Amino acid sequence: MGAARDFALNEFREYLTYSWLARVERNPDRRRILESLAAQERGHYEFWARKEPVRPGRMVYFEAALLVLLRMIFGITFVGKLMERGEREIVEEYSDAAARMSGEDRRTLESIIEDERTHESEVLAQVDETIVKYMGALVLGLADAIIEITGAHAGTLGTTNDTVIAGVIGLIVGVSASISMASASYLQAKHETGKSPATAAAVTGIGYMGAVALMSLPYFLTRAIYLAFASSISVGMMLALMFTFQGSVYSGTDFRREFVQTALLLLGTAALSYLLGYAIGGALGIRSLIRARMGFGAPISATRKYHEV
Repeated sequence: MGAARDFALNEFREYLTYSWLARVERNPDRRRILESLAAQERGHYEFWARKEPVRPGRMVYFEAALLVLLRMIFGITFVGKLMERGEREIVEEYSDAAARMSGEDRRTLESIIEDERTHESEVLAQVDETIVKYMGALVLGLADAIIEITGAHAGTLGTTNDTVIAGVIGLIVGVSASISMASASYLQAKHETGKSPATAAAVTGIGYMGAVALMSLPYFLTRAIYLAFASSISVGMMLALMFTFQGSVYSGTDFRREFVQTALLLLGTAALSYLLGYAIGGALGIRSLIRARMGFGAPISATRKYHEV
């Protein structure tokens, strides 16, 4: 049966991934859980390999290494959830294969199907990871920072062509907002069981400030205001891609839809803030004043003499 080779490779990749995750895991309880999952997946692999012997190629090892890298960035629960996403299709394919088997093979495969349906998710549910508890606080900080700093930078874009001014304004707005968001997260966590208010505040504030720093950095690296703005928007998009993907894995929602909504909100905020900044800057003469003080217009002394006359 040709499908047995693909099934065996899939099970071997999961066995390899859980084995490597267990090796890098320092928490003994989590390591025990991962070793249990690795042993389970090895048994599944051996079952299919008896049907059609396979020799895993480099791609299988590369995919396992990539998942271990993602564990370093997002945590073990994220990787477990990510690996679970294809379980429904696997169960359906295994069920079709079981219908064509009989005797001991069928009973063994039915046991494997039961493992795929329940055991893996139940075992992963035992993994107690701090990042899972405070995922909402982290996403809140990142999402709010991306939208707010994009709006602040776009607003200054309508009033000044000076990148340093725009960058400093973004940092000032970001620092003030991060303190406000961290305080709000602290107060909210006080009314939630199982959460540390101080940790929630720290996660929200650090996530917010990290996004602010990354999105403001382009304004200090170039004097071209539109290049800085485009770079800042690109950084915001990458951050949005990261937290929407992570959130969709945890919640099981559609990643594409979530990311499109976030991207449209970000770009819409940028457009409206730019128009507002441009209108206010023109109405109050802010652009002319900044150009004059930066040496791009008439000298201040000449302007004063004109008004005195």
